[in-house]
Amino acid sequence: MNSSEDLRREVLEVLSSLKVYFETQKLSGINYLYLHKTDSEKKKAMLKEAREDLGDCKRCKLHARRKNIVFGEGNPDARLVFVGEAPGFDEDVQGRPFVGKAGQLLTRIINAIKLERSDVYIANIIKCRPPSNRDPEEDEIQTCIPFLKRQLEIIQPRIICTLGKVATNALLETDKGITELRGKFHQLGDVKVMPTYHPSYLLRNQDKKKETWVDMQMVQKEYFKDSLEC
Repeated sequence: MNSSEDLRREVLEVLSSLKVYFETQKLSGINYLYLHKTDSEKKKAMLKEAREDLGDCKRCKLHARRKNIVFGEGNPDARLVFVGEAPGFDEDVQGRPFVGKAGQLLTRIINAIKLERSDVYIANIIKCRPPSNRDPEEDEIQTCIPFLKRQLEIIQPRIICTLGKVATNALLETDKGITELRGKFHQLGDVKVMPTYHPSYLLRNQDKKKETWVDMQMVQKEYFKDSLEC
């Protein structure tokens, strides 16, 4: 038997084995094959697909007055994700998260822990601006948060920093106040969540910046823990 016939036989044997494997999985109730995708290009493609699935979203009443959907942006391989509550005026105009005065403060906070915006991923619980920057309502949160959870599943961060009470309560599914929740990590599956004050709140309450810095130092220590142990 020549080499081409040997190769053909081996390929047929591999295909036969795969067929048996998939049929066994199906009989076990497993209808999908999940692959671990850690490559940044694959994650980018998955985030793009999630954005396309969101489409020109009209799933809740917020679509009526928005200018742009603010999906989120940053490093698809980010170990740290910041989650706010909803876009504001500047974000609605530009279609990007945290680009106004609160966003500029967030950038300075990120830089203070020795990172750049390009190192992290930034998103919100809600993708459209609520009228007059009011807090998102419960039906709006429940409609929109599955898209944030999908982003987090794709990125697979080690740490999430929630900014403000609305984002923290929605993600941790609690009704406790931010003052009670901040200052320590909370577990969300395998991910550590650090609640802290929203940058827009800090702009109005300068005295809370010291507490926020304590939170961010804990985030910084956890973020660089692996490199410090080496």
